[in-house]
Amino acid sequence: MFIHWGPYSLAGVEASWPILKGSSEISEAEYRALPARFNPEKFDPHEWIDVARKAGQRYMVFTTKHHDGFCMFESRYTSYKITNTPYGKDITRQLADACNEEKMALGFYYSPPDMNHPAYRDTSKPATSNYRGEPERPEWPLYLDYMSLQLDELLTRYGPVAEMWFDSVDMRTQAQYDGQRFLEQVRLRQPEALVNNRLGVPADFITPEQFIPKAIPRKGVRMDSPDHTAADKMAVTIPRPEEFQPWETCMTINDTWAYRPKDRNFKSVETLIRDMVEIISRGGNFLLDVGPQPDGRIQPEFVERLEAVGKWVHLNADAIYGSTFGPVQGEEAFRTTTRLSKVYAFVMDSSAATIEIKGLRKKIGNIRHLATGQPLRFLQAVDVIRIDISRDIWSTGLPWENDTIDSSRFQSKPGLRGRSTCAALLVSMSAYRCSCG
Repeated sequence: MFIHWGPYSLAGVEASWPILKGSSEISEAEYRALPARFNPEKFDPHEWIDVARKAGQRYMVFTTKHHDGFCMFESRYTSYKITNTPYGKDITRQLADACNEEKMALGFYYSPPDMNHPAYRDTSKPATSNYRGEPERPEWPLYLDYMSLQLDELLTRYGPVAEMWFDSVDMRTQAQYDGQRFLEQVRLRQPEALVNNRLGVPADFITPEQFIPKAIPRKGVRMDSPDHTAADKMAVTIPRPEEFQPWETCMTINDTWAYRPKDRNFKSVETLIRDMVEIISRGGNFLLDVGPQPDGRIQPEFVERLEAVGKWVHLNADAIYGSTFGPVQGEEAFRTTTRLSKVYAFVMDSSAATIEIKGLRKKIGNIRHLATGQPLRFLQAVDVIRIDISRDIWSTGLPWENDTIDSSRFQSKPGLRGRSTCAALLVSMSAYRCSCG
């Protein structure tokens, strides 16, 4: 679960960007005055964790500081922070304590761009004129020191940090932050923490934003923004283990990272499930965003969708958790994942009476429904497995197992747009040869 939250929720606008790009809805002065009214009295970190757990999410990433420079944690080095609002309490501390108590992994989003700090930019000018920062000014090293001090606070005061998620306002300016310095700082303070790729230096994982790569990412292909030009050029093949690039797609449930009541363009449950399948079938993680309301609660439209996705996830957990990309890629009718000695195929075409999986040459023992144990009919030839997908299977809304293949189906709850048409199949093999890709 990705969480974008701050005083900007009061205005119902996107985080930071209204002052970076300008907005007819709110001026920079009005935006900067929002903390004086921020008092999220219904914030309960345990409720957030409960929503994440019901959704099947196993870690959270929280925006400790966005581009506007406002800190959602108690920092000794700025007055522009949550403890100087009417609420007065350290949100990050409460969330970290709750995550530690409930064994939920927690990562921190931290924005190097900072519209509030006078060493980052000349704050006497509108942010629209210099939001990319001014590293040519003599004050710039002071800003990098400020970053270092705040990172030390986050890395030493809140317990284990699962990942550090840095961001940028322009991928072309990432080099100005001396990324190696901060990467080494994270490695020193939190050796187990993963670091993303938005500091201008290679780290642990790449971050496609609001899109899903069409092929399994390989090392050397840059993805750190909504720009998918490089991703679109990748060939659909199976990389060798040393070529594989770990990745995490971040995506919104509607079209906004923050709470925006005007944005009613919610993705359907079916779309979210299918997006997840596309991501895990190529070895990625799905970081799905929520923007809590000004009072601290997650809006019901998000909760409903997350809970519905979670029901499907829990039924298909064996095919999802701990899995990576499968040995068959580029098929229209299905996607594959692997976990240990098992191969899973997710059927994407609800009209299919049969599917054919080519390239798996180990003897298949049986195929059965994952949730009920009901056997599925199949025929195995030298280089193809043909599986019958009967209509009664699709009507159950449940998944499938085999000791060699499973399939699953989920139907969206009434009142939610869309109906899931993704079924999953499990193939257990202690060893196999693949003639694909």
